[in-house]
Amino acid sequence: MSAAPHLTETYRPVPLLQDKVIVVSGIGPGLGHSLTIEAARMGADLVLVSRTESRLEKLAAEVRALGRNALVAPTDITDEEQRQALVERAVGEFGRVDCLINNAFAIPPMNPITEIELEALRVANETNVFAPLRLSTLFADALERTRGSIIMLNSCVSYSSQPEFSGYKLSKGALAHLASSLATELGPRGIRVNSVAPSYVYEDINKAYFDWLASQAGTTHEEIYRQKAEPTDLRRLAGPEEVARATLFLASDLASAVTGQMLTVDCGEFHR
Repeated sequence: MSAAPHLTETYRPVPLLQDKVIVVSGIGPGLGHSLTIEAARMGADLVLVSRTESRLEKLAAEVRALGRNALVAPTDITDEEQRQALVERAVGEFGRVDCLINNAFAIPPMNPITEIELEALRVANETNVFAPLRLSTLFADALERTRGSIIMLNSCVSYSSQPEFSGYKLSKGALAHLASSLATELGPRGIRVNSVAPSYVYEDINKAYFDWLASQAGTTHEEIYRQKAEPTDLRRLAGPEEVARATLFLASDLASAVTGQMLTVDCGEFHR
């Protein structure tokens, strides 16, 4: 099963991000990896941010194999001292930053919101809301010098009312309002702020989730995929590379007049 093999086979990257420096938080096996690789293929140098140094080193080697530079920056983005150190390292290494992509996320317990402990919600919001706020604030001076941009990875969960997603929806709703406020506040400094909202991205985390759903329902992974894809206009789910490419458009000069927007990347599940 594949998101769109014909698109993958025919896609050819162009240098939309040539020599730009992009900071990506939340590097993992799915979207974080794809954001990094697709940005490098478009000509960018990368600052790679997560807690796990070994994962960052492996990804940095992939970036360098594409002829681009990569700074490995192990960081707990919920820690203020480490956030400040990240900004200093990024600017010190490259002398500039053109885009900050706030991709890191935490998922609170998947229970109705009245049943979730407040502490669990606080912990999730430290990663999902407060860390993007602080990183955006701390990188603002560097982004002003390049007339750069900030991109928040949001979610189509904001358009859903399923009880099990309510805690996550709380975070993502707050993140959407944060992005809107930052777009207004930082706009006079030449900094654009936008959001991207994928629905189910067909990558490792959701593949494992579909396996779990299938086991609970006594059905197959393929049937769960069909159920999730059926509400979309394209009758399929977006792959991480597709979400990454749409996201990186907002980091490019093609989007120089785009700010305060939420780009939905969901194969036509929601019309906004």
